[in-house]
Amino acid sequence: MTFKAAIFDMDGLLLDTERVCMSVFQQACEAENVPFLEDVYLSGIGCNAKRIEELFRAGYGPDIDYPALNKAWRIRYFSIVQNQAIPVKEGVIELLEWLKANKIPMAVATSTQNDIAIKKLALAGLDGYFDVLATGCEVENSKPHPEIYFLAAERLGIAPETCLAFEDSNNGTRAAVTATMITYQIPDLVQPSQDVIELGHRILPSMVEVLAELKAR
Repeated sequence: MTFKAAIFDMDGLLLDTERVCMSVFQQACEAENVPFLEDVYLSGIGCNAKRIEELFRAGYGPDIDYPALNKAWRIRYFSIVQNQAIPVKEGVIELLEWLKANKIPMAVATSTQNDIAIKKLALAGLDGYFDVLATGCEVENSKPHPEIYFLAAERLGIAPETCLAFEDSNNGTRAAVTATMITYQIPDLVQPSQDVIELGHRILPSMVEVLAELKAR
């Protein structure tokens, strides 16, 4: 395996944010007297705001007051992630340090909006590792479309097929594989579906195993 760059998803992959996000969504549902539909919620993991709205409107039906629910959700979520560091996931720092030592350019390709992504990375102390950032508000098509990965590779100036891509979600993994990247999936809240498993990428339990594998090559 030859690679020239590494591109990372952020939430649920670098940072342990997905449980925080789901918890505050449940709180927002309770506040707005809306049922918490776990399957609908999980279907949106890895997607940008526009795609999440499409999925939630389809899942909850035409009577949902999505603007009110989204506002209640975002207020709660942003009050946390804009003011405190979210824990970094196991093995992340070690992998980033190893890539940095080997002079591998790095990028983040996250469905989160730009200013929030920058804030999250800074609070967690990860912002200094990445050369470029590609965010959900900068692309027309959400993951699982590969647009955001193509954008990150373009900003790095590296051909997509020579980039490592790291994802936790099925939506993100589909995007990275479709972008022809050398893809690792480290599942978080959602386990790989059968159709995603059949994509043939590497699936490992944590970044610890990813680093060991990369070092062994």
